[in-house]
Amino acid sequence: QVQLVESGGGLVQPGGSLRLSCAASGSIFSKSPMGWYRQAPGKQRELVAGITASDSTIYADSVKGRFTISRHNAKNMVYLQMNSLKPEDTAVYYCNLRARGSGWSPDSGSWGQGTQVTVSS
Repeated sequence: QVQLVESGGGLVQPGGSLRLSCAASGSIFSKSPMGWYRQAPGKQRELVAGITASDSTIYADSVKGRFTISRHNAKNMVYLQMNSLKPEDTAVYYCNLRARGSGWSPDSGSWGQGTQVTVSS
């Protein structure tokens, strides 16, 4: 069974940066698409960024140019570098491991416990 553990969240001022990390267990990591999703209070969970096994990436329009997703297969890690953070980025951020070919719908895959990101002055 896959286990995902996120870290790196916290409180940051607008314009600041954070780097989220996700450690994954299991041998299927390197073959699996990985995603970062977020859920703000009262809102649905949404895709922030995704990366395939071949390192193709996808981003939500709201974070393009500010966030960067990357992966290190030898370490079973996926990262989300978040720059120029805005108050509207405040949410719980979740790491997600997906089946190949499953798309990026937020209702499937394996999930971590989430890490809180709060952007506030």
